[in-house]
Amino acid sequence: MKLKIAICDDDANQRDYLVGITAAWAGRMRHLAQVRIYSRAEDFLFDYGEEKDFDILLLDVEMPGMSGVELAKQIRLENKTLQIVFITGYYEYFSDGFDVSALHYLLKPVDEEKLSPVLDRAADNLFSRQRCVLVADKDGSSKVSLADIVYIESENVHIVIHTLQGVYRMRMALGKFSEQLDETFFKVHRSFVVNLSHIRKITRSEITMANGDLVPMSRGMYGEIYGALAKYL
Repeated sequence: MKLKIAICDDDANQRDYLVGITAAWAGRMRHLAQVRIYSRAEDFLFDYGEEKDFDILLLDVEMPGMSGVELAKQIRLENKTLQIVFITGYYEYFSDGFDVSALHYLLKPVDEEKLSPVLDRAADNLFSRQRCVLVADKDGSSKVSLADIVYIESENVHIVIHTLQGVYRMRMALGKFSEQLDETFFKVHRSFVVNLSHIRKITRSEITMANGDLVPMSRGMYGEIYGALAKYL
């Protein structure tokens, strides 16, 4: 896979170290990777404004000027695809990942054995964006990217597919449709399957999704769902 990767960190030693292990990972996995380095969030944002084709961003949370979290929020205003991996020295920033759909958090000093599987998952997510399902409704058939599906709900003999672009309704069993989904999807209720990457908040009884919808959770499922989400992040 051809990948464009950015590393944004104000620590030169950290940047060089991340470049080394990222390049080694790309070589092992036979990805054609272009790696760019940035010492400030503002510098990356400038290049991103000109070239909106970055695939993966390894992003320091705390930097002079614009912070990594602020940069991620700016990016997410228009880009839901970029795989953002936060790098931080403090657990307290982990909750910010829900707001910007961060793929993962890694604590400094970064361990190569922990970064490599995260990069694997980032590449898998990018590949899955290329995977589509065919959705047929009253207006005809449409290809919908798996990554754009927020959640699916069952309504008798129909399912309703809620996506970032709109809503589709088709005649099919939820279980049958779920066979086309990947590991980013999780059944939280007998009538609902959610995309873990689009969860914004979970409580004991419901889940808030990226589009603002509230999805009910089956009784006793909180721990299982929280575990799946923690593993995904």
